Amino acid sequence: MKVTILGNNSALPAFGRHPTAQAVSVYGEVLLIDCGEGTQIQMQRYGLRWRSMHHIFISHLHGDHYFGLPGLLNSMSLLGRTAPLHLYAPEALKPIIEAILTVADSVLSYPFYFHPLPDGVQLLVDDPSFSVTCFPVEHRIKCHGFLVERKTRGRKIVPEKCNEYEIPAAYYEYLKKGHDYERKDGLLVKNEWVTEDGPAVKKYAYCADTLFTDSFLEVIQGVDTIYHECTYLEADAAKAVARFHSTAAQAAEIAKLANAKQLLLGHFSSKYKELDKFHEEASAIFPNVFVSVEGIAYEI
Repeated sequence: MKVTILGNNSALPAFGRHPTAQAVSVYGEVLLIDCGEGTQIQMQRYGLRWRSMHHIFISHLHGDHYFGLPGLLNSMSLLGRTAPLHLYAPEALKPIIEAILTVADSVLSYPFYFHPLPDGVQLLVDDPSFSVTCFPVEHRIKCHGFLVERKTRGRKIVPEKCNEYEIPAAYYEYLKKGHDYERKDGLLVKNEWVTEDGPAVKKYAYCADTLFTDSFLEVIQGVDTIYHECTYLEADAAKAVARFHSTAAQAAEIAKLANAKQLLLGHFSSKYKELDKFHEEASAIFPNVFVSVEGIAYEI
């Protein structure tokens, strides 16, 4: 499970940084979270294929989080997409997309399903391999974060061991679930003899634009990785409050309170060219922190 940063700046593109977008890869599926201007170009640049993408999540309707979406939807249609696409976003985005398609006399080539985000915490996607839950954060307009959980696929089969104990392939699904196997000769083959630990459950929390708050801590408690906005440094903490954003130190405090294993910082104000200070301020509170870099795929 990895997250590739496609854009990590706030409001405006600046200093080679782009508006917010990122792709979470889970067992080969690509989940797009937010879609700022230029997202489809960034996807091409970093080798992310839209054919592996069936779900898009938009946190809120400030332009730096969705202005790239109409272009991406249209490009996929021009390139002949036929697979269904599900969009989870604030309800007000639906008429905007419909208006753009209408004035252009365009019809998408693929089934398109719009799912309005709720007011509170809700499970949005429950796939056999992963789940996505939304949770409200505190921003100037209605805004949500997203919790992505990679599910376990059970025990990992060791084929040579199964052959050694003469276990038929038809029984492998039971082995993955932890069952032992009793042979016809009465030998009980213990599960741990023929399997290994499978992929562990992994959790990734995308904390979208938000004022410093502990209101969603319960939802993200114990996650492996948090991406938390840090639009400002501590010297501009008053601006962060006034504009419903957070500082690097505040992002680190949330990661600490959530008992997270790793913190990614992003959504930097275009007033900052150099970002070293963000790491300095956050790492004083939460050591395992990275200042996100576009194009880097971070292990969750």
